[in-house]
Amino acid sequence: MSLAIVYSRAKLGVQAPLVTVEVHLSNGLPALNMVGLPETAVKESKDRVRSAILNSHLEFPARRITVNLAPADLPKEGGRFDLPIALGILAASGQIPEDSLSDGEFMGELALSGDLRPVTAALPAALAASDAGRSLTVSADNAEEAALCQSTPIYRAKNLLSVCAHLHQREKLPLAEPAADEPGANIALMDLSDVKGQVQAKRALEIAASGGHNLLMYGPPGTGKTMLASRLPGLLPPLENRERLDVAAVYSVAPGAPAHHHSTRPFRSPHHTASAIALVGGGSHPKPGEISLAHNGVLFLDELPEFHRHVLEVLREPLESGEVRISRAKAQAVYPARFQLIAAMNPCPCGYHGALDGGCTCTPDQIRRYRDKISGPLLDRIDMHVPVRLLKRGELQGKREGEPSTAVRQRVIAARQRQLDRQGKANHLLSVPELERVCDLNQANRTLLEDAIETLGLSSRAYHRVLKVARTLADMAGCTALEAAHLTEALGYRTLDRRPK
Repeated sequence: MSLAIVYSRAKLGVQAPLVTVEVHLSNGLPALNMVGLPETAVKESKDRVRSAILNSHLEFPARRITVNLAPADLPKEGGRFDLPIALGILAASGQIPEDSLSDGEFMGELALSGDLRPVTAALPAALAASDAGRSLTVSADNAEEAALCQSTPIYRAKNLLSVCAHLHQREKLPLAEPAADEPGANIALMDLSDVKGQVQAKRALEIAASGGHNLLMYGPPGTGKTMLASRLPGLLPPLENRERLDVAAVYSVAPGAPAHHHSTRPFRSPHHTASAIALVGGGSHPKPGEISLAHNGVLFLDELPEFHRHVLEVLREPLESGEVRISRAKAQAVYPARFQLIAAMNPCPCGYHGALDGGCTCTPDQIRRYRDKISGPLLDRIDMHVPVRLLKRGELQGKREGEPSTAVRQRVIAARQRQLDRQGKANHLLSVPELERVCDLNQANRTLLEDAIETLGLSSRAYHRVLKVARTLADMAGCTALEAAHLTEALGYRTLDRRPK
């Protein structure tokens, strides 16, 4: 047969669109032409494929070969199509049975010797192949990652020759096993009981973990803001299976990022010199940024006012939508970004405004300019603003008396389960109609909330976020209805909102 069709997968964000590799052999001068919007690395695959076939003791046909990567309007990059192109040439020249290719998909870069090398985005390709009802064959180095998708067979291959033997049914390729859980060893060392004092901040951290709320801690340097934030992953519920796959898929397409195959939620802490592209993703060849690497986990921004203002402003839309869309001339990449924002800042440039010893040397104008580095719209999207005070005399040298993270985590899991049983999602994900349904207020509480909103000058968004925090407080207390105490405490966490002049 002079025409063969092989299925593979491209990389577009965390999606893996289908690419049909069509190979046609015809009479004429020997040549290999490639069409279908291939980039430079794909065009160079013809030299790798030719050497790999010859070094695998197979025949490279001395005919006119045309390779089409369909659809033609989808950009193709990297060496991921080497294996399907080689198999298409072998099938079109009758060296492997063409009908054995219809039930599987193939992906991998070929070395000149015929060995298979790993490529990025193996897990998204496996998920997409599973949805299409086909198996996936990848290199041995990609096999553990792809096998996290357990709903379709994932075959691990060392070289081109072993794939051909599998298609001839002479030798079965081994099925890949999923990567073993990697326990978060660093989480065990970061226990909440290590933090002395700071009862209010610990309470706020538990609330944030229970409802998935964004949190801003402000206070003098050295009071434990960073220490508190680093304990949050130890309080959060473990990733569910679908969440774990989503997180692993993001790390799969991020070049240079360590694999994330365990059940602990990711914790990302970029430096304040990070650019907007580093934070949200992008580049000439789009890749995920820090907010996508923090998907289903925590993004911690220490020294928040030290970030460039235009960098912080790009967070506003992802905080609402839960995704990032990066548009380019040829295609649009979409990355998930459903993260929990935890931020820390000093109250003023010197850091000691409001301290009991009155050690602040900043002028009111300096304090205003410092705080204005954080825009009102961004501050409005942060559910809770919590002061972290300097420890009182004797607290620092006292014994550790706080609860361990394991005890707090059990309460967080219980509160989160109440939310899932009631509405199928965490409180921070509630839409306005859902929020009105689960936060039915009596007349007294409605009047209390409206008076507070008017007095504090809160926006409509802040109003709804107060309700979400109050709903979480009720869930933590095991209450079905919201009470005045829940609303009052939730309002107490809106201390930095911009006031109208």
